This record gives sequence, structure tokens and C-alpha cells, in this order.
Amino acid sequence: MRPSPASLRTTFTTLFAAVAVAVTLTIGFLSYDAAARLVRVDEKSVFNEVVHDLQSQVRQERLTAADYATSDPDHDGPRDDLIRPTRTDVQVLGPGGSVADHGNPRLPVVASDRRIAAARKPATTTHTERELDGDEYRIATVALGGGRGAVQVAQQFSDTEDLLTQLQRRTAVLALAVVVAAGLAGWWLARRITGRLVRLTAAAEEVAETGDLRIAVPVAGRDEVARLGLAFDRMLGRLARSVEDQRRLVQDAGHELRTPLTSLRTNISVLARIDRLPPAARAELTADLAGEVRELTDLVNELIELAAGQLNDEPYVEVSLAEIAEDVAARARRRTGRAVTVEADDTLVTGRPAALQRAVANLVDNATKFDADGDEPIVIEVTGHRVAVYDRGPGLTEEECARVFDRFYRAPTARSLPGSGLGLSIVREVAGAHGGTVFAQRRAGGGAVIGFTVR
Repeated sequence: MRPSPASLRTTFTTLFAAVAVAVTLTIGFLSYDAAARLVRVDEKSVFNEVVHDLQSQVRQERLTAADYATSDPDHDGPRDDLIRPTRTDVQVLGPGGSVADHGNPRLPVVASDRRIAAARKPATTTHTERELDGDEYRIATVALGGGRGAVQVAQQFSDTEDLLTQLQRRTAVLALAVVVAAGLAGWWLARRITGRLVRLTAAAEEVAETGDLRIAVPVAGRDEVARLGLAFDRMLGRLARSVEDQRRLVQDAGHELRTPLTSLRTNISVLARIDRLPPAARAELTADLAGEVRELTDLVNELIELAAGQLNDEPYVEVSLAEIAEDVAARARRRTGRAVTVEADDTLVTGRPAALQRAVANLVDNATKFDADGDEPIVIEVTGHRVAVYDRGPGLTEEECARVFDRFYRAPTARSLPGSGLGLSIVREVAGAHGGTVFAQRRAGGGAVIGFTVR
């Protein structure tokens, strides 16, 4: 059985704590190491200064062991100059290396110290480190010269180590506190961040499980998580609209297909006794069948085009609406024999050429269908990003202007004319895909003005 993956909240908390541990340990180690170096170097430099002062004293004056004996409390002596700067202990050796005045604690006297006490040259010095009663000392023995004895100066540096040990412990406690605080801060921050992600995930899982695209998506804040929630909410909205559009398309298509299919079924049943029909009836039946098949074919083709329109992967390029209008006008003249004129500027737009050509052609086809017997030319006007087609047909009412772009909508004056009611719907789809809108207006003097804009 595979273990369940760690949650994002746990991962955030762990990462925060890990980073805090790494940073705190690094800073703590560097700080402690720097402090320890400074303290140790400072203590040793003070001790070396004391030894140097003692060497200077014995070089400048002819001093004896008695001069370094325990000083009179009322008077300062050479011994006071040694013990005043720091925690320095002094022990005096006589001419033979015997202890003339012991220190506190008593310092050990070895052969090298006796040789220094008997040395003829003043300020001859030996250095050593020794352990006394569990404490570490650094000791310097300085000859008074002339065999008069020596002075031992000792500094306990285990006190310094105790201080550093305390500093180390406090640094560790502080590091632990920082790590705990970082872990809690990470948990709190992860809870704030992942809380919204958890709710967003729950909404996505509910959509996947139920298929309900109307589920409310939690959106709060202005950061990336909020943007993700907003984008997910918009995506669900578009999916819901797409599903609704598909549902309405299927319902409307089924409704529209029933009429030609019923007529075809009726005429096909008549075909069984076509040999008993008079020639005129046979010709009428054949014409009806051909017209219904043509209408059904056009309807299916436009349904396919409308359904696949949003999946069109034609690239967007710079295109001239004037050239598209001229191509459509030339084709319309050849097919219908009608006069079609173009009034256009040289504006260039970014769009899909084939889709835009289809939209303009649908507008012209709509105009020629309603103005089939007109005397005035149909006009394609291109002004900037606006395309409009003018005709002198029966015109539109206010209601028809509002509904003419609906799928399968056909005005009462168009019920007897061939068509599927999808041509202008395709125009609306193309305009929407190019960031534009559609419009339909009554034309002064009769007719209609129908067109679209692109961005």
C-alpha cells in the first residue's frame, strides 16, 4: 500500500522550519565562532600586555623578589600594576627558585621555572599552559635578572570558556525558539494559502464528480491564488455557456430538421405510386424533393459550420476588409446577377480571413435573398473596423432588429423564403471571435442595414 502524499500545508510548514533551521544554525555558528575568537584573542592580548609590562619593569629597574611580594594595602607597587588590568595571579620566586610569595592558587614550579629564576639576563621569559584544580591557566615566568629570582604571572582562561559555553547554550536556545516560531509562522501562512487552494480543489472535485458547472468558486484576495480562483470561475462560466449553447443548438437543430424530414417522408411515401401520377404532379414532386434535399443539405452544412466555428484554428493575420468585400461582391454578382457595390477605406485589421469572408458573404446572401427583385444595388460599406451591408428589402421591425442574429430565427416575411436561419448567427459568432459586435437597423427610405464590427 502506497503512503499518501504529504499535504501542501505540511510541505510548507516543513520547508519553513527547514529553512529556519539552516539559517539559524548558520548564523548562530558564525556568530558564536566570531564571538569566541574575539573573546579568546582579547583575553590573550591582555595577558601578553601584562607580561610585556613586567618585562619592561625588570629591564628598567633592578627589582628583587621582595619588590613583588604582597603589597602594602596603602601603597601601590609593581605587583599591583600586574594584577590590576585583568584577572591575573602573581607568584614570586626567590633566587634559588623557591617560592617567596605564593599566588592564589599556588602555581607549580618546575625545572624550567628555576632556570629562569637563576637567569642572569633580566626579562628572560618562558610560557606554558597547565591545569590546576580542574581549571586551565596560561603561565609566564619572567626572570628578574642577576639570579635574583623570577615573577610568575598566571591567567585563568577556563572562565572564558565557561562564558562561551553559556553563550553557546543561549544561542542554541534562541535557535530552537526561532525554529519553533518559524514552524508556527509557516503553518499559519500555509494555512492561509492552502485553505483557499483546498476550497478550490474541493470545488473542482465536485465539478468533476457531479458535472454541475454552476458551482460557486471561492474567490478572495488579490494574489495568485485569488487569480487562479477567478480564472477557474470564469472557465466554469464559459464551459457552462458552451454546454448551454450546445444544448440549445441540438434542440433547435432537431426542431428545424423535423420540418424538411417530415416533408421528405411524405413525398417519399408518394413515390411508391409515382407511376399513377400525372406528369405535372410527377414534376412537382421531383422539384419538391430536390428543393427539400437542397434545403436540408444547406441546413446541415451551416449547422456543422456553426458547431465547428469555435474550434477553427485558422491563424490571425493582418487582413484588408476592403479586399474581402470586393471578393464577396464579385462572387455575388456572378451567382445572382445583382449589382453589388463596395465603398471601403484602406483599413487593415487582425483577423481570420476565411471567417471574415464567410461573415461578409452571409450578410450579402441575406440581402440578395430579401431584395431579390430590387433595382438599387446592394452596398457593402467598410469604414474602419465596421462592415455594413445595405439593401432595399422589406426592412425590419424593432423586434426583428433585436432577434435577427438568434439561431434559427426567421422573420415572418422570410418564412416562405429558402434558408436555415443560421447565416446571421454565424456572422455573430465571427464578430464575437474577433472581439466585435453585430448590429441591425432599419434603413432610411426602406430596407435594412445589417453588419458587424471587429476589434
